[in-house]
Amino acid sequence: MSRGSSQIIQTSLPASLGLMPDRHTLAETEKAMTDHVGSLSLDFKAAHALSNLFRAANAVRQELTNQVLRNYDITWTGFVVLWVVWIWDGMEARHVAESADISKATLTGVVKTLKGRGLLIREGDEQDRRLVRLRLTRKGVRLMEQIYPEFNRVESELIAGLSDRKVATFTRILRELVTHVEGEAESA
Repeated sequence: MSRGSSQIIQTSLPASLGLMPDRHTLAETEKAMTDHVGSLSLDFKAAHALSNLFRAANAVRQELTNQVLRNYDITWTGFVVLWVVWIWDGMEARHVAESADISKATLTGVVKTLKGRGLLIREGDEQDRRLVRLRLTRKGVRLMEQIYPEFNRVESELIAGLSDRKVATFTRILRELVTHVEGEAESA
């Protein structure tokens, strides 16, 4: 087998086999998707809109992780758990998992890590001792008070290229989408 054909085989193997897929621009990805599944009866406006949403969310998450969270050795999921517990000044564990959009099993591991770092405590619920509430420790509160302004600074940098009007429209559209999806989920 020639060197060229070996490279073709290697680059076409899926990422699950340990090789990283090539990076592509957003436009290239949309075109490849359309070319690949163009013969199927699909709503491409919906597919492109949500594909862009996923890609944007992942890019923002990666940027916030790289610029802020890594400096504190906090994972994205750990931050989300801390944030949810922080803004609600404590919450029942099952509701934290739901709010952070993670499984209860994942929450168990994250809580163990955060508790081990002295950032979070578990306590019995006053009305029902079978339930577990999570609260930030003083150290956890101080950490969030330190991290969140840095986090928000990066958030501001990420939207700096958009006009106030575009940010307001973007926010409104995302709220409408979330309300629609959550409304359908609740009625199901």
